[in-house]
Order: sequence, then structure tokens, then C-alpha cells
Amino acid sequence: MFTNNQIFAAPLAGITDRPFRTMVRKFSPDVPLVTEMISCHSLVQMRRGCIRNFDNYRDEVGPIGAQIFGAEPDIMANAARILADNGASWIDINMGCPVPKVATRAGAGAHLMRDHILAGKIISAVVHAVDIPVSIKTRLGWDDDHRDWLDLMHVAHDFGARFATLHGRTRAQLYVGPAQLPQIPSDCPLPIIANGDIANVAHVTDALGRGYAGAMVGRAMLGAPWILGVICGAAKRPENVGEIVLEHLENTLEYYGVQAGIPLFRKHAAWYSAGIANSSEFRIRVNSITDAGALKKTISEFWGCVDA
Repeated sequence: MFTNNQIFAAPLAGITDRPFRTMVRKFSPDVPLVTEMISCHSLVQMRRGCIRNFDNYRDEVGPIGAQIFGAEPDIMANAARILADNGASWIDINMGCPVPKVATRAGAGAHLMRDHILAGKIISAVVHAVDIPVSIKTRLGWDDDHRDWLDLMHVAHDFGARFATLHGRTRAQLYVGPAQLPQIPSDCPLPIIANGDIANVAHVTDALGRGYAGAMVGRAMLGAPWILGVICGAAKRPENVGEIVLEHLENTLEYYGVQAGIPLFRKHAAWYSAGIANSSEFRIRVNSITDAGALKKTISEFWGCVDA
């Protein structure tokens, strides 16, 4: 159907941590995954808040890209070295995050679509800092009047990036409205991975027909870590989703501990339960639980896990 290096798992802030990546790997061990977005400043300074999304990747199965964001080339280069030294398969530079604290106040993320000179300096610094591939992830442009993504692709190529991911919305759109993926022209200098509302085989087929080299799945993974395996033809939706939920919960508690892990897992429990009868009541109950045993019991009862 599709090769393993064509289907990517997108970086999702607060989502694609190690416990979640472990669940994705259960169904698609060879597809490329990307970490949560990591602040270059926090990583270089080893701030406590950064430790949660920075791991040693050498003992993880399959290729894993580490995504960083920032606006200072030297610090971005230092962060890239740390991640490469800890087993990242490639470095992805975020040039598309639209949230104000990144794109406007920090001058990073989507802001780099407005400053191609700075974007080039950052790409060059990171490329020269590591011996692994470097990619960028960006959007169509800042707004409808500035859809200059192809210009940024030429900048990325000229400064050494190996490939890019294109999200089919502008920064102004945030995540509102359907993603619109443009046709990739024959003179595009880089392989482009399609991103935005990719959720099934048909979406990937359409993207490849538009000239994309592959596709990146994002929000379709929420509550469905098996989706990449399904798209690749390597897995099916599990018959007993409750067992997967319990396994994900165990991974989360082991990684974060009970006090931090339970609140972090609640959103996952909600996503797993979406569309199931009585899911609203289930989410209300879960949001009031602070005890690991009680949470496991509630999940087991909701999905009918006999042996849990």
C-alpha cells in the first residue's frame, strides 16, 4: 500500500510523548515519529519543564525525529547537537507553530515564514551542527495574502534541509477550516510531506497524487494510536480498545508517576471514548479520579475488560 517511510506521525504538543509513542509503535513499529515540539532554550538550559518531552531515544524502536523551535541560530544548533547525541534520527525545525507565545512573542515557529533570512540562518546553523538529516515543518504562509511556502522551500534547500512538511493552512487560519494542500510543482527542490486533516488511506492517496512524497498524520491519532498502522496496511483497529487504554495508562503512570500521570492521561481517556455510548458520563467520572486503581477500574468497566 504505502512504504513505511511515507507515513509519519506528527509532532503534537502535550501528546506525542514517550508513552504515546510506545502505543503508536505497537501498531506501526517502523514509521517515522516526531517528538513534541521542544524549546531550544529550555533544552540547552535543561529547564525542568523541558525534561518531560526530551528523552534518550536510543532505546526506542524505529526512526524518531526531534522537533525544536527557537529564533536564535546558535542556540538552535546547540539544541540539535544534544538531540542528535541522544539518538534522534533527524532534526525537524518548527516553522509553522501559530500560537502567539511562539509565533509572535518568541519570533519563532510561524514567524520564520515572515523572515526567510533568519530561517536560512537557523537551518544553516542546525545543518552544520549535526551529522543527521534536517527538515522543516511549515505552513502555506502567514495569511492568504502571503502564501509563499514555495519560496521557503527554496531557502530550506539552499541551506541544507533534506525534506519538509507542509501543513495545508496559513498561520492566520490556526486549525480552523479544512486543510487545503496545493499541488507540488515540478521545480520544488525538496521532497514534501503533506500534513493537515490526513486521516485515512484516501487522504494519503490524494496527497501522493498532488506530488507529495508522503503524508503526516496528526489529530487523527488522538484516541487511535493504531491509525498509522491501519493506513500502512500493517495493523487493524484492535477488537478490545479497553486493553489498549489500560496499557497506555500503565505506560503513562510508569513514565510520569501517579500524581502527574493521571491528570495527563485524562485527555487520552476522553479521546479513546469518543463516539461510544455513555462516553460523556465516563469522561465526567474520569476527570474526578485521582487514584490509579480507581481509574483502572473505571476504564475496565467502561470497556468491559474482564481480566483487568
